[in-house]
Amino acid sequence: MVTGRDDSHHHIGGPTEKCGVVGVALGGRDAARPLYYSLYALQHRGQESAGIVTHDGFQQHSHVQMGLVGDAFDADDLDGLKGEAGIGHVRYPTAGDVSKSCAQPFAVSFKSGSLGLAHNGNLVNADELRDELENFGHAFTSTGDTEVIAHDLARNLLEEDLVRAVKRTMERIHGSYALTIMHDETVLGVRDPEGNRPLCIGKVDDGYVLASESAAIDTLDGELVRDVKPGELVVLDPDGSGFDSYQLVERDNTAHCFFEHIYFARPDSVMNDTLVYEVRRGLGRKLWEENGVDTDVVMPVPDSGRAFASGYAEAAQEDDATVEFAEGLMKNRYVGRTFIMPTQDERERAVRLKLNPIKSTVEGKSVTLIDDSIVRGTTSNQLVQLLYDAGATEVHMRIGAPPIIAPCYMGINMATREELIASDKSVEEVRDTIDADSLGYLSIDAVAEVLEKSRADLCLGCVTGEYPYDIDGEETDRDVSRPVVGAEAPLSD
Repeated sequence: MVTGRDDSHHHIGGPTEKCGVVGVALGGRDAARPLYYSLYALQHRGQESAGIVTHDGFQQHSHVQMGLVGDAFDADDLDGLKGEAGIGHVRYPTAGDVSKSCAQPFAVSFKSGSLGLAHNGNLVNADELRDELENFGHAFTSTGDTEVIAHDLARNLLEEDLVRAVKRTMERIHGSYALTIMHDETVLGVRDPEGNRPLCIGKVDDGYVLASESAAIDTLDGELVRDVKPGELVVLDPDGSGFDSYQLVERDNTAHCFFEHIYFARPDSVMNDTLVYEVRRGLGRKLWEENGVDTDVVMPVPDSGRAFASGYAEAAQEDDATVEFAEGLMKNRYVGRTFIMPTQDERERAVRLKLNPIKSTVEGKSVTLIDDSIVRGTTSNQLVQLLYDAGATEVHMRIGAPPIIAPCYMGINMATREELIASDKSVEEVRDTIDADSLGYLSIDAVAEVLEKSRADLCLGCVTGEYPYDIDGEETDRDVSRPVVGAEAPLSD
């Protein structure tokens, strides 16, 4: 991960999410513009590349470009994307190279038609599948795992109908995935059996939408129908009149990514029937219950800590009405991903360019600073220092999530164990490193309680070091093993 690469609402050097996907089937108008608007709404999920694939009933049209959505398409590009059905993708690279070859949607033509695929997530067994498919004569053009899914599905479609082909592929791929797929002019959505990555269904006046987050559906003036269920295949009618649902794989437990609620999703998205903003406020209230500290001022790290801080401050004010909730750090919106900073010294300068304390809010006061995570600790350390420099008498740090002690293999670019400050340090040692007067994190049980899920139904790999998938060299938190493919696979009788 490149430190300092970030978008408008996350902080310097924080985790980066992998990808947003969308699929649209409309009756009577081209899908390109609605797809374009949806990708804009999902831009926070990936800023490396953007792409749209449509089908006009005769042929597939594709436009995929590096860069932000607004730069990747112009009016002519959209006019060239004919057809009332299509899929789209915004990407942040985690698996595969940062290059046009890994940009999505991935499009492929084969004997029984054309396929387009947009993928959010990360397969754990992509390499084994790729080796097997290469032995069958499939030629790969990219290093990403999306192409592996596309080839596997294409192969199955030669022998099976659409639903069975998808089911067969789902039985072979292991890992996290939310997919929007285009098979000729039919758009489908698939969510992995653990439901690790989000996907939802929306209705617009003249059709249906599949998207990583409901904010994309809002952008189209649509209404959220529901989340796609873990292990479910949703097939949109090409004329936009409805959709069919197939529950293809059942699991006893899900593995929803709790970090979607804490960090990645837009606050105005609804996931698991709950507004993300309200979840974050609830986590903030819990943070006060578990770890409250009496100070003069409560302030968020913008923008990532805002909802947590508002819940925390509200709970704190119920105990002590004199506590002030204030925006004490102002953000420069224009220090984006293009900011060049090769040296550590310049990185520290970047924090000053990006965030400026309001002196009158902090001078002579004790401050509680609230954020959603501490990854490497460098940014937290610099923020604490900024507040002391601005005259704060005490700086207490409170985090609306448990300590991140292990990497994510599920499609979030989080950093390696060596870079994760909490992986080998106690809370007290982290506090000492960031130089705060005190440090408190939210407990894992509190996260489960606010999300109204049992711990067994969440993916907690990054905070426990135990994963819901069979990953080489890592512990699992459930009875799970990856499918056997290729040379080791048993012959069917």
